[in-house]
Amino acid sequence: MTSHTAWSSGPRTTTPPRRATIRVTVHATDPLVATGINTMLQPTPGIDLVTDPHHADITIAVADTGLPDLTTHHNTRLILIADDIRQADLWTAIEHGLIVLVPRTEATSRSRLLRAITDAREGRGDLPPEHLGTMLQGLKQLQQNTLRPRDLTLTGLSTRETEVIRLLADGLDTSEIAEKLIYSERTVKNVLHSLLNRLNLRNRAHAVAYALRQGLI
Repeated sequence: MTSHTAWSSGPRTTTPPRRATIRVTVHATDPLVATGINTMLQPTPGIDLVTDPHHADITIAVADTGLPDLTTHHNTRLILIADDIRQADLWTAIEHGLIVLVPRTEATSRSRLLRAITDAREGRGDLPPEHLGTMLQGLKQLQQNTLRPRDLTLTGLSTRETEVIRLLADGLDTSEIAEKLIYSERTVKNVLHSLLNRLNLRNRAHAVAYALRQGLI
């Protein structure tokens, strides 16, 4: 058994463009640390080290004294090197594209960093067990305290929207969905209208395609 737990990154993560070379940028407040990581990775075929985060597919960020400023790193997948990260910082890192969390004791290994880059490129999430537990506990609190009182789920859809869109995907029309769920036809139409507007979707077919593509149903 390894010290890490892997998971699928999920459909919402931005996928870096597939190319022969993966562009990686290193972000660390200590220039010596940044230089050390760059030196470890520099001779690697297939990895192009870049300094501009806007041109990177993957960011390797080092948390020296807290979570680094990641607000300038857009549309990249994040490898975070850190120990004892707080739950709030973990959520912030996830919002900024966290895929792999590497303990500092492992970050001195070139093979470990290369594995992290490969995992990030393929979208394979990797968290140490203790941080995975923190994330799952946070998801539970989010569900109990925020989503459930508003009839929302972690998919971003309400329970009612999920029911309607699933039946729509099965080929049922408005009257059949209403009969199946014991709703009025007006209720079904209102649910779909709200869903289309909120997600900026064009029509019902677009809504079904979106839900399937995003793994929401």
